[in-house]
Amino acid sequence: MPQPDSKLDFALHLDFSSILTNPILDIAARLWEEDRYNAFQICYRSMRRIDDLVDHRREDQTPISPAELESIHRSLTEWTQTALSGRSTDPFTRQFLDTLAKYRIPFWPWERLCTAMIYDLTHNGFLSFHQFLRYCEGAAISPAAVFMHLCGVRQKEDGNLPPAYDIRAAARPLAIFSYLVHIMRDFEKDQRAGLNYFADDLLRTAGLTPEALRGLAVARTASPKLRGLMTEYVRIASYYRRLARGTIDRTLPLMPPRYQLSLELIYSLYHQIFERLDPARGQFTTEATNPEPAEVQACIQMTINGFRAVE
Repeated sequence: MPQPDSKLDFALHLDFSSILTNPILDIAARLWEEDRYNAFQICYRSMRRIDDLVDHRREDQTPISPAELESIHRSLTEWTQTALSGRSTDPFTRQFLDTLAKYRIPFWPWERLCTAMIYDLTHNGFLSFHQFLRYCEGAAISPAAVFMHLCGVRQKEDGNLPPAYDIRAAARPLAIFSYLVHIMRDFEKDQRAGLNYFADDLLRTAGLTPEALRGLAVARTASPKLRGLMTEYVRIASYYRRLARGTIDRTLPLMPPRYQLSLELIYSLYHQIFERLDPARGQFTTEATNPEPAEVQACIQMTINGFRAVE
């Protein structure tokens, strides 16, 4: 078995056993130096606060009034404006803004995330796959771009320099691939919670409606129509997986070895889930689509053992 690059000897002694059910981005970021991992936590905690505000409201499955929508929209707008002005007195927001300044992180990912969350409050699903891709700009590409930024920040004696690549372009294909994998993996859980991320045009092509799709999730039935829908989503995800692999290969030389490894780990863990999605014969229940912790641990170890830093 090949041994990992000597620059990554630290990874051989990391214990992932307590975080195997954590979000994949968090698992990958555990490979980073402490300061940059702390920056990751602060950035993603701020995004999680925005995301949770909307997700918890949608899962309630009751109509949202115009007044409530306006209140949430106003809260997000005020937070964005306060953050951009740098005048916040909230301790966490101050810590967040200091982190953005230290690591030269742009603010646009948070603005696009807020736009996507407002969309979530006023829609349940997407009229077309093209509309879904626009939604991904905030819901998936924004957090991935922050991760890609932190991977590529260059440390200098007089401060940090931003990455030597376009973080949005570097993040986009892997973010969309990962998000499509999320949607298929979480099909049953999301549908039971009243959340639908499948595009209406692709549902119609498969002979389904949002109501019929939810019924299949509740009944835990993989009908021919559901298999047809999943076949199309696997096909699209395969396209973005290929794009992601090429983009990763071009971007790896522009970041330090441990950050290269963290990016490879994200790809490996999502690819592991992707390979479990079998439209022809598989089931789309929570148990069938989620790897066991031992499988996740094995994937992590295999990725570390087989990794070679790219110069």
